[in-house]
Formats: sequence, structure tokens, C-alpha cells
Amino acid sequence: MSSPENTSQAAPRAGWRFKCGIALFILAFALWFLIPIAAALDVPGSRIAALTGTIFIANKVLLLTCVAVMGKEGFQQLKAIVFGHAKRLAPVQKVGPVRHAIGLAMFLIPILTSMLEPYVDQLWPGLRPNMWQLQVLGDVMLIASFFVLGGDFWSKLRALFVRTA
Repeated sequence: MSSPENTSQAAPRAGWRFKCGIALFILAFALWFLIPIAAALDVPGSRIAALTGTIFIANKVLLLTCVAVMGKEGFQQLKAIVFGHAKRLAPVQKVGPVRHAIGLAMFLIPILTSMLEPYVDQLWPGLRPNMWQLQVLGDVMLIASFFVLGGDFWSKLRALFVRTA
């Protein structure tokens, strides 16, 4: 006889309901790409605003439909797949001194340059190139610095705002 401890439960088979739920899940987020496409086609702002509101509501309805189609087991499997990949992106807790120094530079350079930009433009017009690509690079560098600095950085940053820390 087999006891409940000895039997291993196999992962549920990916049937048509699970595949249909995945398609609805992807569609719910793919709808957001209609907004930049509409902007590129010079659609009036009022229609883009209406499209944004419609997509926001449709996104919620599609996600609820996705859960209803997949069922509890399918949705649990989808969450395990999505969050299983997200766990690999989590920052490490402790980092070495060189990585910490690089992370601090990546954290502070975008903040300082964005704070000094108005003054540089006022004192020396035309010195700094006005390129959106550099702005995006600064934003990406700031976000990447959180991963380089590690998870312990968040507790240090939080301690700045806690009086008793």
C-alpha cells in the first residue's frame, strides 16, 4: 500500500485551459503597446486618453478572465513560473567593497547630474547635449545600481528615515 507521504504529485498537464489562460495573460499586457502605436500614428490626445482608460479596464477584465479560465491550479502554476524567474533577479544581501563602490557611483552620478542640470544650463548654455538617450541611460544606471548594491542597501537606505536606527 502506498501512503500519502510516498506518492509524489505530478505537475498538472498544460491543457487547453492553461494555454488559453496564458494567451489571455499575454494579451492583457500586450494591449498596452497600442498606446505608443497610436501616438506614433498621430492619433489625437483625447482618443489616446480614451484608449488608455479602455485598456486599463480591459486589462483587469482579461486578468480576471485568465484566472477564471485557468482555474486555481493553473493560476498557481503560472505564478510559480513567473515568480520562479523573478527570484533569480533578487539582489544578494552582502556585497564586497569594490562592488559597493561601483554601485554607489552608479547610484549617485544620475542623481547628481539631474540635480545640477538646471544650473549648468543657466551658467553655460549649450555645454550639455540635450539628448533623451542620455536621460534614459541615467535612469537605467540608477535602477541597475539597486541590483549592484544588493539587498542590504535597502535596509541602510531605510535606516536614514528611521529615527531609532
